Formats: sequence, structure tokens, C-alpha cells
Amino acid sequence: MIVPTSTRRIHPAWWVALVAFLTAIGAAGFRSAPGVLITPLHAEFGWSMGLIGSAVSLNLVLFGLAAPFSAALMELLGIRRVVAGALVLVSVGALLPVWMTASWQLILSWGLLVGLGTGAMSMSLVATVTGRWFVARRGLVTGVLTAAGATGQLVFLPLLAWLAENHGWRSAAVATATAALLVVPLVLWRFHNHPAELGTTAYGAPVGTPVAAPPRPTRNPAVLALATLRDASRHGVFWLLVGSFAVCGMSTSGLVGTHFIPAAHDHGMPQTTAASLLAVVGVFDILGTIFSGWLTDRFDPRFLLALYYTLRGASLFLLPSLFSDQMHVNMLAFILFYGLDWVATVPPTMALCRIAFGDRAPIVFGWVFASHQIGAAIAAAGAGIVRDQLGTYDLAWYAAGALCVVAAAMCVAIRERPAPSLRVTQEAGSTSA
Repeated sequence: MIVPTSTRRIHPAWWVALVAFLTAIGAAGFRSAPGVLITPLHAEFGWSMGLIGSAVSLNLVLFGLAAPFSAALMELLGIRRVVAGALVLVSVGALLPVWMTASWQLILSWGLLVGLGTGAMSMSLVATVTGRWFVARRGLVTGVLTAAGATGQLVFLPLLAWLAENHGWRSAAVATATAALLVVPLVLWRFHNHPAELGTTAYGAPVGTPVAAPPRPTRNPAVLALATLRDASRHGVFWLLVGSFAVCGMSTSGLVGTHFIPAAHDHGMPQTTAASLLAVVGVFDILGTIFSGWLTDRFDPRFLLALYYTLRGASLFLLPSLFSDQMHVNMLAFILFYGLDWVATVPPTMALCRIAFGDRAPIVFGWVFASHQIGAAIAAAGAGIVRDQLGTYDLAWYAAGALCVVAAAMCVAIRERPAPSLRVTQEAGSTSA
């Protein structure tokens, strides 16, 4: 029986958004782990920072490259199945290092398994959920769901650092695996694939909107994802988004997220203190990303991005002078500011994808997000090599700051208009389906 939306006390879109938020939190536990475990792994196995960074690098690459294919797979199999399977994969990959004895096992588990699993729950999931379930408040919900990763970091980082320091890094790996697995029942219970499953429409949809799910694609998900890449790559806006978002990945999860703790430790700061500072980044990231979503509903996303990248670059130029063996006011100011800017770039970037590429936006954004993770992977490995060769991370901070200025210029150059050929391709594909 169809239940009119107006009779529901809470629109089901909000329940789906809540489960998506909790799913991202569950997956975020592992993404918090590398920064905490780099130093213990280096101490126990004697592996270089560059080698450990390469495992993180592979994880970041696959985390991004899996995104467009998972978005296409969600169209074929549904969100619920893909996300539940991904959480199980993350749990297995996070637990296997407990028994590892060689570096290739670290690369297999942290790099391959968890990279693929978390990639299925990346920003393409946010694009799919907001695209299917929301018309009104889409930018705000995008900001909230993006902030889920920061919330996971906030919840897990201090705990993982405490476990690693007091009970060994293996206890932190077990906690991460458990957290991801606990979310699976909730996904199977409440993560509905489309409003039509419940006989309703997306939140804020105009009155009279048909209550019907779009036809599932008949093409192989990999073919659909690659065809979307082919069509999107013909437009300059795609490459400007790819380039700027690659810099976003370099300057956040790849560099600061992976190497801030060991860099602070180089200056004598206790690891638990440095982890707590990154957790504070997570607190302000939540506020900054939600506020960025609110701004995206009201202002030109191109100029929001230019502002975010410029301010981020300036803060990275200052960071090397702020490290010391203890917490101080200037470092706290950096943490506050950097937290507000951490993933504030996601809502306006996703909005530009939606404007340019219409219904194909979730898959296109998956490819744009892949560039984010490739950039992050380059920074994760590159900064480790810089540290091994020079004995300091300073050059990595300065290089990332300069690239942020370049990214700001790329965002200003974007022309905010649809890409008609991609829309035509999608219309033809839907008709054939």
C-alpha cells in the first residue's frame, strides 16, 4: 500500500541519510588507523616510512578507483547489497594484519581489501543517496554525510591511539574491524534503495512527481562506469574538477591525515597528543562541511572552492613553523582552521558535477573522487619518501600549499553549465534499457 509522504511523521529519506551517516562512521575507523599505526609498525617490523606509506597509498588509490564502479554497481544491485558487502570486506581487511609477518601482507590487507571495501562507501555513495532521496536540502545533506568521515575520525582516533600505545597496535586493528562489522545489520534493516520501494517520492520533490524507480541499467556496471568516464572526459569542466580534487586529496587525507602524527612525533610530541589534535580536526570538520553544504545551496560553488583552497594553502605554508614538543595556542588555531576547511570542498564539487552531468553525476563524481584518492596516494607515499631522504616533512608541507593555490585558480576557470552530450548519452542508455 502506498503511504502518502504527508502522513509520515518523518520522511524515510532522513532514515536513509542516518544509516548512510552511520555507515560512513563505521568505515572511517580504518581510515583513521594508518596515521596511528605507522610508528608502531615501523618500530616492530623495521619497515621504512616509505614502505608503510606505499600500503596506505594503494589503499587510497583503490578507495578512489572503486568509487565510480561501485556507483554503477549500486544502480544494478541496489545500495543495500553493495554497502553491506563492502563493510564485511573492510572488516576482514582490517583484521588480517593481526597475523601478518611480511610487508606484502600489509599491502594486501590495508591496500587491496580495505581499499576496495571503503571505496564502495566513498563519496559516490553520498552522491547516490542525495541524488535519489533528496531534492530540497540536498547541499546540506551532502555536507552532513561528508562530515560522517570526520565524525568517525573523532570517535576512533583517540581510542585507536590509546589502544595502540597501551595494548599494542593489534588491539586497534581488532577494534576497527569490529566497528565496521557492527554496522552491517543496520544497513540490511534500514538502507532502502529508492523512494519507490516505500511508495513515496524524494524529500522535497514537487507534488505530482511519479512514484516509480528508474529502470535498472542492463549494461555491465564496469562498462557503464567506463562509458561515463569516456563521455565526461570530453568536457573541460571534468578535468578542472579532477585536477582540483586531486590537490584536495593530496593536502588532506594523503598528507595531513597520514603523516601529521609521525611529523609531530618527530618534534617530540607524544603520539596520543598528536592523535587528539587530529580528532579535534574532525570536530571542526563536521561544522565546516555542514556549513559548506548550507553555503552551496546559496552561493556559486566555484568561488567557494577557490576560497577554500586558497585558505588551505596559506595554512600549510605556516604548519612547519608550528610543530613543537607540546601543544600551544598557535597549533590549536591551525587545527581549528584546518578542520573547518578539511572536506568543505565536497559539497560544492558535487554540486558542480550535478550541474554539468545531470543523472550521471554520481558516477562522474566517482571518477572525480578517484582523482582525489590518487592525489592522496601520491602524497602518502611521497611524503614518506621525503621524510626518509631529508629527515623532515617540511618540503611536503610547502609543496602541498603551493598546489592548493593552483587548485584555487582551476576552480575559478570552471564554466558553470551543463554538458549536453553526456545527458544525451544517458537518455539514450535509459531508453535502450
